This record gives sequence, structure tokens and C-alpha cells, in this order.
Amino acid sequence: MGKQRIRHALAATALALVAALGVGGWAAGGERAVTGPPPGSTEWVADTTLGLPLPDPATARPAEVAAFFARLPPAARESLAVHHPLVVGNLDGAPVELRLRANARAIAAERDRAVARAGDPALTPQDHAAARERAERYRTLLDGAAPGGPRRFLAFDPRGRGLVAEVFGDLATAGRVAVVVPGSDIDLRTFDRAGDPYGTPVGMARALSDATGGRTAVIAWAGYTTPLGLGPDAATEQLARAGAGRLTRLLDGLAVSTRPDAPPTLFCHSYGSVVCGLARPGPDRASGVVVLGSPGLGVGSATELDPRVPLWATARNDSDWIGRVPFVRLFGLGHGADPTDPAFGARPLPSTGSHGHTGYFAPGTASLTAFAGLAVGR
Repeated sequence: MGKQRIRHALAATALALVAALGVGGWAAGGERAVTGPPPGSTEWVADTTLGLPLPDPATARPAEVAAFFARLPPAARESLAVHHPLVVGNLDGAPVELRLRANARAIAAERDRAVARAGDPALTPQDHAAARERAERYRTLLDGAAPGGPRRFLAFDPRGRGLVAEVFGDLATAGRVAVVVPGSDIDLRTFDRAGDPYGTPVGMARALSDATGGRTAVIAWAGYTTPLGLGPDAATEQLARAGAGRLTRLLDGLAVSTRPDAPPTLFCHSYGSVVCGLARPGPDRASGVVVLGSPGLGVGSATELDPRVPLWATARNDSDWIGRVPFVRLFGLGHGADPTDPAFGARPLPSTGSHGHTGYFAPGTASLTAFAGLAVGR
């Protein structure tokens, strides 16, 4: 009877977790995380036109990357960005403005490549349709305008379902920086979908930037492979662990390529809070961590995280179905204790006025007001 109860608990945990952490249909799982250096790194390392070795994207730390670019004259920097846009655009530690220009070039090149595939007679009609969809997506990234000018991308990687990070505000002049880390079903195609504006990293980042009056630069970071649909990926930590490494590198890059008054504040939604918990940022990487709609942080309590980095947990509203998740870690399933439980040890934040799993950044909510206060350093 005891084994039967354990099996029942496992099944209930898996079903509840995948129901809460995804929004599509049941998937078999097995998403392959995008890892390693950016596309084009082999050609980058082999480039000797400057007469000196270029930092290997696979091994060079962001501080080493920053030191390399600091020694280059502006013309040499631009030449590298023109000839290796996918590398420079994704190279943490490289100058921010150079990365923004490189990613604009990389997106334009991918658009042109997709347009060519859409008309390639050697490909199937299905290939043509997929290429047209990609080309249109890239066109909207290039042509879409944010308040104050063109959209600006700190990262762009077309591999897999696509990785991307968009900047709201000026990282060069902002006194504070915030990073939005999203949960399941977010990729290049969905990170700014109009149908659920405050459930996407772009909608969250834009709302937070507006709520701070533009005083804080906000990064919508869809920079890791998220779980897709309902499946085992959402109930386990494999993708979160890969994401935690990429998040850590992003934070290290911001530390040497921007000059804010303090390290970034992380706003971690749903499965993104697992990423943040496993990253365990110290005070050199983060001023604070805020979790919302969280299924857990991959830990049993806040004592397992760095005590020098304040942790806030946003109260769940009554219509957030993440509350149906069993807050356990059992045989590789689940993400640990409930961070909103006072016993967990996180500082509480209000959520009055929010609705559903993706409504915490909606204007007029107590949660957004609290987020904005933390983002500007209050």
C-alpha cells in the first residue's frame, strides 16, 4: 500500500506540474537546450585579420572579452561586428552598443536567408511555408518600433526555437538594470506575442520600464531553451540548469559592460524562477531576486541561496493555477518548497489586482508597483 501511495504521489506531481508549467498541449518532452558558443564561432576563432588572436567564445570569460575590446580601436570593433555579427551580438562582455548593432545585422541576414529559402525550388512546400514564417518574424523584429526608436536586441541566436534578449531603456546611462527571466513556452516566436502582453518577457519588461518612469533599463531575456507545452521538461530541472549557466554569463557580462549603480534585479516568472534559483547569484551579480507565479526555486528554503541577495516572493492571486502544483522534489520531479510560504524565508510582495498566472505585471496592480520600487532601488 505504501508503494501504491508513492506511485500515486509521483503521478499526481507530474501531472500537476506539467499542467501548471505549460500552456499548450501534452508534449513528450525532450527539448534540447541550446548550449555552447554562438553560431560562427569557428570562423571567428580562425580570423587573423587583426593580427592577434580573438577571444574564444567557448572559453573566454566576459571580463576577458571586455578587456580585449577595450584595447581595440573603434574601426576594428566595427569590422568584427560586420564580419561576425552572430558572435559579437551574443558575446557577453562585448560593448553593449556594438552588440546591438551586430544583432541588427544578424537578424537582417537571417531574414534574407529565410526569404531565399522560401523561393528555393529544391525545397518542399512545407519548407517554403516555414521559411516564409521565419522571414516574416525577422521582418517584424527589424521593422517594429519601440518608444524612442527601433527595437534593440542584446542577444539573437537563431538555433533551435530561437533565443533573443531585448533592451528597454539605455544600458549605458541607466542607474539601475533589471532582467526579466520568463518561464515555459517562450522563444523567438512567442516572446512578444500580442495576445498575452503581460505574460511575455517583452510585455513584462515594457510594463516595468514604464512603471519606473524609464529610470531603470530592463532586459527581456529569452536567452535559454524553455519547456515547450505540457510535458516532463516543465516538471524537471534539466532545461533550468542549462538556463542558469546562460543567465550567470549574462550577469557577468553586464557587470563589465555596463556601469549601473548596482547589479541587476532579477524578475523570475514561473519556470524562470527555477532558473534563477539554480543560478544562485551572489551580490556581485544581482541586487535582488523577485519570483512570481513560481513553482519553486529548486531548493527547500531561502537558506540554500546566497543570504546577501534579498529574495522576494510575490503572493499568488486566487486565479493563478500555479497554486495547484505540488511543491515537492520527488525522484527528479518538482521544484521544491513553496516560496510564498512564510516558512520558506522569502520577503513577501503583494499582488492585489493581479489576475491569472500572467497578470502580475499588469498596470494598476500592487505587484507591478512593488516591482517598480525594487527596480529603482527602493
